[in-house]
Amino acid sequence: MTHAPPETASPDRILTGVVLMLGFCVTAPLLDVAAKLASSSVPVGQITAARFVVQCLLMAPVVWMMGLTLRVARGQLLALVLRAVFLLVSTFCFIAAIRVMPLADALAIAFIAPFIVLLIGKYYLGEDVGPRRVGAAIVGFVGVLFVIQPSFAAFGALSLFPLGTAVAFALYILVTRGLSRRVHPVTLQFHTGLFASLMCLPVLMLAEGTGSLLLDPVWPQDIAWLWLFGVGFFAALSHMMMAYALSLAPSATLAPMQYLELPMATLLGYLVFADFPNRLSLAGIVIIIAAGLYMIHRERVTARQSHSAQVIPPI
Repeated sequence: MTHAPPETASPDRILTGVVLMLGFCVTAPLLDVAAKLASSSVPVGQITAARFVVQCLLMAPVVWMMGLTLRVARGQLLALVLRAVFLLVSTFCFIAAIRVMPLADALAIAFIAPFIVLLIGKYYLGEDVGPRRVGAAIVGFVGVLFVIQPSFAAFGALSLFPLGTAVAFALYILVTRGLSRRVHPVTLQFHTGLFASLMCLPVLMLAEGTGSLLLDPVWPQDIAWLWLFGVGFFAALSHMMMAYALSLAPSATLAPMQYLELPMATLLGYLVFADFPNRLSLAGIVIIIAAGLYMIHRERVTARQSHSAQVIPPI
């Protein structure tokens, strides 16, 4: 399935992409909640593997029912593997962080990812990112600084794991953006789950009996099975929506919307784990959301003007 390049997308396609990205922002934190609940009794590596194994198993029948091909073009194989690697690293780092850190704190640190995408899109990929959106991104970064707060003293080296998540996830978004134009999103999610599972399972087998708190697998007990399934289920659902969104709208538009994960994660963190940001963090959340919404507004205005210029004949 071939998708139209996001750069030439109409305002309606961009709006659809925005709605799908909103769905991603609502469901992705549920993945984090399930992972944090599972981490109390299951090693991080095993939770990471479960995320991709369940995703692969869930997407397989969907691929079959939709009559999609699993054949991979030679030129796409490397990109598919890289996509799986980047998401695998991002997932492992984030689960390792939230094992001890509040959801909102870890997610706030990881929020440098959209800025990485924006800067790469503008300065290396030649995307049309105007000065107003760049300015809004800078304001959003200030908001992130408000939320981050010094974490190293409280959590030690584990506070650096979300930084690994940010870098890996930014690269994942960029690879996804290219693949989503040539590969159906459902097939994309299946291959990601398959390749990541094939990378995870041998590592867990080698780590068995080593006593590693991060990798040595255990037999899940009782409700832990539900949390592990939830990790894979919400991962498959949320990232498929993101893949569809990236096939419809430019990454510079959608990346800032990921900020909306933060208030959702904050709410769930409070309801499930009794964690709540302080006043400085709340101020940062407001700044981040305002900056993200402004960037969406500017992109829609620019797209509407460009579309009108193309369809209105010269007088």
